Amino acid sequence: MIDRSPPKRPTAYAEQSIILAILNHEFPIGSLLPAERELAIELGVTRPTLREALQRLGRDGWLTIQQGKPTRVNDYWKEGGLNVLNALVRYSENLSTDFIPNLLQVRLILAPAYTRQAVLHTPTQVLEYLSGSRSISDTSEDYASYDWRLHHLLTVCSGNPIFTLILNGFAGFYEQMAIIYFVSAHARRISQEFYQSLGESVIRKDADLAENITRETMAASIRLWESHNQE
Repeated sequence: MIDRSPPKRPTAYAEQSIILAILNHEFPIGSLLPAERELAIELGVTRPTLREALQRLGRDGWLTIQQGKPTRVNDYWKEGGLNVLNALVRYSENLSTDFIPNLLQVRLILAPAYTRQAVLHTPTQVLEYLSGSRSISDTSEDYASYDWRLHHLLTVCSGNPIFTLILNGFAGFYEQMAIIYFVSAHARRISQEFYQSLGESVIRKDADLAENITRETMAASIRLWESHNQE
């Protein structure tokens, strides 16, 4: 059921409650939301507050709002934007088991590209960060933190801020999942080899090699994640 806890920020509370109701299939894809008056009472907010929340959800792609017609729940996988993706990350416990593999597939596409650009544009900064990779303590938490900061740095050094904006959408969630991934000593070893090989490619200023190394490692991480979750 919809969370009826007292809202601190009424609009944000209404928005979150509706998103969770969609993800929990209380308001399934293709269904119509209750009338505005009824929904406002159920959420315990004013109708102006509800309207503002609905407008935000409509802009993000969760809902289709048409004057004089009931509000329809969209297929957010097909009609949503980056804000929908950010919300899915925040409420990942409500998602299907293939969400993380799909996310890793996206990283497989993006990471080689921003790594290549980083080596071309700002190799010194990348190499300086990689020089500390051997000092990572052998814990999943420290590897997760180091790996997040590396990828964030690579997006910044790529010179394309869109890469950084996309990655920032997964801040917190990235490390949360990485901690689980790096519990495996094999995963930590693969990443340590990646950091060393990437550092060597940066020293050689070989952006093509850096791109290929990153692609191979990202693909290996998908296989390792899937094998871990099949055990």
